[in-house]
Amino acid sequence: MSVNKLKTLEVSGTPEEIGFAVGKNMADSIRETVLTLVEFQQAQRNWTGSSYLKKLDEAARNVFPAYVLELEGMARGAQLDYESLLIWNCRGDLPLLAGANPESAEHAPEGCTTLLYPSAEDADAVIAHNEDGPPELDGHCRWLTVTQANGTKFSTFHYPGMLPGHTFSVNSHGLVQTINNIRVDDLKPGIPRHFICRAILDCSTLEEALVHLQRPDRASGFHHSLGQPSGNNLLSVEAPASACEVKKISHPASHANHLLDEKFSGLSQTITDSSAFRQDMSEKLLRESTAPKAQSILFHQPSQGLSIFRRPKDGADDYAFTLATGIFRISASGVKWQIHLNKNELPALAKSD
Repeated sequence: MSVNKLKTLEVSGTPEEIGFAVGKNMADSIRETVLTLVEFQQAQRNWTGSSYLKKLDEAARNVFPAYVLELEGMARGAQLDYESLLIWNCRGDLPLLAGANPESAEHAPEGCTTLLYPSAEDADAVIAHNEDGPPELDGHCRWLTVTQANGTKFSTFHYPGMLPGHTFSVNSHGLVQTINNIRVDDLKPGIPRHFICRAILDCSTLEEALVHLQRPDRASGFHHSLGQPSGNNLLSVEAPASACEVKKISHPASHANHLLDEKFSGLSQTITDSSAFRQDMSEKLLRESTAPKAQSILFHQPSQGLSIFRRPKDGADDYAFTLATGIFRISASGVKWQIHLNKNELPALAKSD
């Protein structure tokens, strides 16, 4: 079994300095990947200079000015215009225009599967996550560690050109966050969802994180898995723009890209075949064993057909690639983690002390 490698990046300073350092380091990756993606190009054609985008920007500036400075610094570091990176960060908040070519939806990566295991007498709590995204980003992501001049230190799996926080992350307060995309038809002008994810990285408690997720002025939303040593609670939070449902995890559970709570049964959403399969299969595998290992489920990849561990030719009706797998073990003494880039390789990075 070989050891895979994940590039690391450590930055520190003010929001502008942090953004600039990240943008400068990842400038080539942004140009080689983000700017070539159909999803980005379609959003750029539809929304550059639009009043809708300006409303999203205004909402972010009013509530989270420091994160806007971070994104502006990233644009300067990468020698790109701010609006392009704003569009990239707001792509999930921007509705598909009526009558528009649906190519952006067809090429939007739909993925991520999360497992949540509550603590038991002989086992720590676990949040485990497959980060699925555009296959073009494979090899271009970083394990980013940020030390803020006046804030919390955090580490996160980081995409080129993105604000941190929308993948899997852990901060110096032991707060773990993983994110699953959801496609819900309740988008509205408001705070972009990636700014909400970024804000949670600065939270010291789960209660503080929930305040952000329960804001009524969010433009859209994600599914958030949250955990922390204090209180040893695991939370599964479905947070589309129109509502927020928080569930405390008392038995092993999974989530795979669509709303599950009955509260949202009347809310229109897109559920791809892959999303439905990964939800059903992960639940089946959790039921089949009293103590199934997270890796054995997240690395599920039969020789044919749909799979939990994503590859472009897995027969799915969406577009995604498992870029990394993060396993977080949460106990009263802290958080231990490991990151895999491939199911057949040893962890690329780990924290075991």
